Order: sequence, then C-alpha cells, then structure tokens
Amino acid sequence: MVAEQDRDARNTPQEPDFAQVFQELARGERTATALENHLDALEKKIEELLAKADDEERKLTQDTKEQPTGQPSTSLDQNTDAK
Repeated sequence: MVAEQDRDARNTPQEPDFAQVFQELARGERTATALENHLDALEKKIEELLAKADDEERKLTQDTKEQPTGQPSTSLDQNTDAK
C-alpha cells in the first residue's frame, strides 16, 4: 500500500503553490516599481544637466556675439592696459 502511494505521488503532476507564486509576483512588481522610480530620477537629473548645458551654451554664444569680431576678450588683454 505504501509503495502504491509513492508511485501515485510520483506520477501526479505537482500543482504550483499559488501563494508562493503570488508572493514572487508581488516581489517582482515591487522590484519593477523600484527600478522605474530609479530610472525616473535618473531621467530627471539628465534633463536638468542638459538644460544647464543648454543655458551655458546660450550664454557663451551671446558673449561671443557681443564681442567685437576678431578680438576675443582674454584676461591678458585686460592686464596689458594696466602697464
């Protein structure tokens, strides 16, 4: 009788433990949410850096346009006048 029960246990397909499956699914969802939040934060930082770089480029371009052509302003030019 015991041998017959062992044989039956080996031949029947194992049913998944639905509680464990749902726990793993929930853990996966939490991991996905954490990754999305991290990526959102990275995206925000990248956008801030790009905006800052754009502002700096605009300022540099404006400064270049305001200077007389062919004569870039340097700190050495300012020191020469003092001599």
